[in-house]
Amino acid sequence: MGLIDSPSRSSPVKITVTSSPTGGGCHGLTSPIRRHSLSACQNSPLSGKGIRGGGSGGRYLSMSKESTDEFVAYTVHIPPTPDNRTIADSQDSLVGSGRKSYGVGNPSDGYIKDTIFTGGFNSVTKAHVRKSLEEEEVMRKCKTMCQMEGCDEKKAEAKCECGYVICRECYLDCVGIDGGYCPGCKESYKGISDDESDEPKSEAKDQANPLPSRGGGGRMAKNFSLVQSFKNPNQDFDHNRWLFETKGTYGYGNALWPSDGQELGRGIDDRSMSPPDFSDRRNRPLTRKIGISAAIISPYRLLMVLRLGALACFLTWRISHPNHDAMWLWIMSVVCEVWFAISWLLDQLPKLCPVKRITNLTVLKERFESSGPNLRNPKGLSDLPGIDVFVSTADAEKEPPLVTANTILSILAVDYPVEKVACYLSDDGGSLVTFEALAEAASFARIWVPFCKKHDIEPRNPESYFGQKRDPLKNKVRLDFVRDRRRVKREYDEFKVRINALPESIRRRSDAYNTQQELRAKRKQVELGEDLSEPIKVPKATWMSDGTHWHGTWSSAEEGHSRGDHEGIIQIMLVPPNAEPLYGNEVDEKNMIDTTDVDVRLPMLVYVSREKRPSFDHNKKAGAMNALVRASAIMSNGAFILNLDCDHYIYNSLAMREGMCFMLDKGGDRICYVQFPQRFEGIDPNDRYANHNTVFFDVSMRALDGLQGPMYVGTGCIFRRIALYGFSPPRATEHHGWFGSRKTRKLLRKPNIQKDQEDDEMFLPMIDEKDDEEVSRSLLTKQFGNSVPLVDSIAVAEFGGRLLHELRGKGCQGRPAGSLAVQREPLDASALAEAVGVISCYYEDKTEWGKRVGWIYGSITEDVVTGYRMHNRGWRSIYCVTKRDAFRGTAPINLTDRLIQVLRWATGSVEIFFSRNNALFASPRMKFLQRVAYFNVGMYPFTSIFLLVYCVLPALSLFSGKFIVQSLNVTFLVFLLAITTTLCMLALLEIKWSGITLHDWWRNEQFWLIGGTSAHPAAVVQGLLKVIAGVDISFTLTSKSAAPDDGEDEFAELYEFRWTVLMIPPITIILINMIAIAVGTFRTVYSPFPQWSKLLGGVFFSFWVLSHLYPFAKGLMGKRGKVPTIVFLWSALICIVVSLLAVYVYPPSGHQDFSSFQFP
Repeated sequence: MGLIDSPSRSSPVKITVTSSPTGGGCHGLTSPIRRHSLSACQNSPLSGKGIRGGGSGGRYLSMSKESTDEFVAYTVHIPPTPDNRTIADSQDSLVGSGRKSYGVGNPSDGYIKDTIFTGGFNSVTKAHVRKSLEEEEVMRKCKTMCQMEGCDEKKAEAKCECGYVICRECYLDCVGIDGGYCPGCKESYKGISDDESDEPKSEAKDQANPLPSRGGGGRMAKNFSLVQSFKNPNQDFDHNRWLFETKGTYGYGNALWPSDGQELGRGIDDRSMSPPDFSDRRNRPLTRKIGISAAIISPYRLLMVLRLGALACFLTWRISHPNHDAMWLWIMSVVCEVWFAISWLLDQLPKLCPVKRITNLTVLKERFESSGPNLRNPKGLSDLPGIDVFVSTADAEKEPPLVTANTILSILAVDYPVEKVACYLSDDGGSLVTFEALAEAASFARIWVPFCKKHDIEPRNPESYFGQKRDPLKNKVRLDFVRDRRRVKREYDEFKVRINALPESIRRRSDAYNTQQELRAKRKQVELGEDLSEPIKVPKATWMSDGTHWHGTWSSAEEGHSRGDHEGIIQIMLVPPNAEPLYGNEVDEKNMIDTTDVDVRLPMLVYVSREKRPSFDHNKKAGAMNALVRASAIMSNGAFILNLDCDHYIYNSLAMREGMCFMLDKGGDRICYVQFPQRFEGIDPNDRYANHNTVFFDVSMRALDGLQGPMYVGTGCIFRRIALYGFSPPRATEHHGWFGSRKTRKLLRKPNIQKDQEDDEMFLPMIDEKDDEEVSRSLLTKQFGNSVPLVDSIAVAEFGGRLLHELRGKGCQGRPAGSLAVQREPLDASALAEAVGVISCYYEDKTEWGKRVGWIYGSITEDVVTGYRMHNRGWRSIYCVTKRDAFRGTAPINLTDRLIQVLRWATGSVEIFFSRNNALFASPRMKFLQRVAYFNVGMYPFTSIFLLVYCVLPALSLFSGKFIVQSLNVTFLVFLLAITTTLCMLALLEIKWSGITLHDWWRNEQFWLIGGTSAHPAAVVQGLLKVIAGVDISFTLTSKSAAPDDGEDEFAELYEFRWTVLMIPPITIILINMIAIAVGTFRTVYSPFPQWSKLLGGVFFSFWVLSHLYPFAKGLMGKRGKVPTIVFLWSALICIVVSLLAVYVYPPSGHQDFSSFQFP
């Protein structure tokens, strides 16, 4: 009998637990009242020495919701029944038996799910048990179908230890034929009985031949590890049963195939006989790279050379023929033209080698997902590696919770093994609205996910699916589809109403609780006889639905409860599922749709809000992502990570499988990430501000895929976890000499983790090596922090990302097939306490996080820098363009929001240019053209300086009556024609091989000039201020719009005018050029010696500028074409300034004394 109490103070609740001597320990209990005191015994899921033990997970404190003076004691006796065992025993028996474990879960799942774990700086980790409004229902009984071909009987069970499910009729048929062999494993049935009411086998008999189990211990590698079961397998495992086929294995057709060295007709009963596999397609590639047709790419490259030559000749002619009449115009124009030529070359060179790639999902399924139990995978589980999905949000006001909830629902319904997926939502604002919206999404997912799987719904975002303007019955053949869709649609409408009502509901609830607190404080003031005139200081807290304070941000922003000052929070919304399918029930009062043949399991879903304190730099989105990387490593440790923004949902449910084809194919061990193109919804049909950005995603990114790989663009990317950890690839190629012509291949995988002093590089160890293990651990601790479970999880993640043995590359190890087909370790409170510790604000101190591990700090565009660092180490990346868009999101269609978004990107590029991440300092492992592409990323904002000058030149030319050349002769016109023609032909060929449209190309050209004259100059100024003066750059979050209600204008934001100072330069350029055209025309018409050629050149030049700025001018006028008042004010101001300058430079006749001019 043990006494359980709080380690910090005397708890009002004491729980005394006794168990039988053979019980194997004790486990935590939940008190029937609000107050809880959690167990600290050795095997408890709430202690720091559980099955994931070790490390710094001992900082744990039980909490009570109210503090009273009463002491309540409970004595609980736990009888040793099959349903009431310790966690370890329960899991061992679950793994040891060959049966499907329907309805059997981790005893601590209920506690873990209903508990919020918090902690942080100068505070211990706490578990806050939430009061359940309704007691959770018992897991529904599952029904399985007979696995015999041609049989659809649903009342079936496993008659053999291999787990092959068979109905009674088929079982009797097998028993009556040739002694009764199991159709699954070809072994004879043991204890054949025709009576279905036979008593179940004893627990000891079920565990006679258990599968290899992971031993318990204090190290993460021994608890999480998928490798440990192969290093130290259970000594009682019957290898002969699984390693040798039986005489029940037959050949194909009527032929019997003797083994090697035997004669036909002899040794027919020999166990080693096995038929040859005529249909072995495992060696087929998962992906293929398709080059662009030579009929397109060869002329494309030739035109690039011709245009480069034409530019060189034109600039040579321009420099050698100055305009002596207007030298100032000539100098400015030549400098700008030289810069534009260099900028074009830097942009065009990386486009020399575009490629396309396709995947083969059929081979992926055949290789990693067997149709049933086999020799290497007795239970027929999926052998695909785990994927952790990260969704990030920071502001519930700018990023509506309904949008985030729909993104989460699309992830939970993805077509990937359920037990291999874990979803993490990072709420950097610590908002209760986001927390409760996620809880609502988890509840609605129990209806939405089975509906999607049953009827193959696409897309699996309910808002997008129900909002589609097409026939929902197309290609649907099930008779119950209409009824199911109607019911789910009604549930989703109610779900939307609940989400939309959350802010008001939380406000009312908080006001009611705060009023009670004020009345209680007032009553206490009266009882103590204090001065009633003194104001009562009661914090305006935000309250949860169970009557407790919210641990994140309060609406009143009190100390310790604001966006930049709150403790870390972790809440598991959906616990990890079992590895085997769990089927639902028929329609009844509790089940809206028939799910008897649908797997109703849901992936793990976790809410995470990292700790923030004013004295610590939280590093914006990069810091939030690194916190998720650490927390997920302890909780699920998926070998791969999918990163999504809260407004980017999974549009293609097979997107994860498409990405894994590249990661798991031959040579995939060198791939650090797979980037998908960004596709957007809610864009106006004309795409006024080039929101689709197809020129970048379909031209530039495809071209980079032919080099070392595309850049990371911040969302829609599947990472290899060890690549994010800062490790080098197993092998890389170094490029030396001019333009990287001399190549040297290097093997980088070293036997121990070590740090190269020359290039500040860390190598990944072979996890099978045990030499210098403590040295390696100490080095990793300095890199990753003092969390032992986090450090131990690195080797496990590396093993999970390995290729199969037959596909492994030179210098790296593979893994055996079936090694990932195991049950995931259950979560316990010690693991969650450790996860809370690694998301604390101080954890990254004196570590490499943000410097060379995880997302890199120091730039607003942390995505580009993170991808650059990986490429710089020698990793490759892949661009995956699927037939059906993998992901879709939203983009700002308002002009002001779009300019602010471009400003942030350009500012990040300026930061990159003035940092060590400039491609000029790249390592030899980066290809030359890849280096050019990254260098152009940092340099393109500076083009805006020359672009501003060049857009004003035509107006100055018209005002002065001069031109950039002496005269419009034939040579100038020929050069101009050659440059323009080659540019248009290059654009047409790009359109041909990339699949974009001419409209997309022209919109991109227009917005290049709009952004270059508005956001980019401001970015250059901000970047220089930060570099020179150390002025910090504020991060402006882009607003995400929710779906419009019925009757609302879908593009209302497009016509909304919002003033910003970024509009001043484009407005000025437009007005100056329009006035200049009028002035130049008036002067030429009334001049006694008109110079029509110079007027024509100036007007053509001005119209070129105005045509590019037309979308900007249209955005100023709004929906009704009304020009804002501020535009008139700027027009008047500019006209006055221009008129005064004209009078000053060209005074009327008889007034030659310039200095005498003055304002009236």
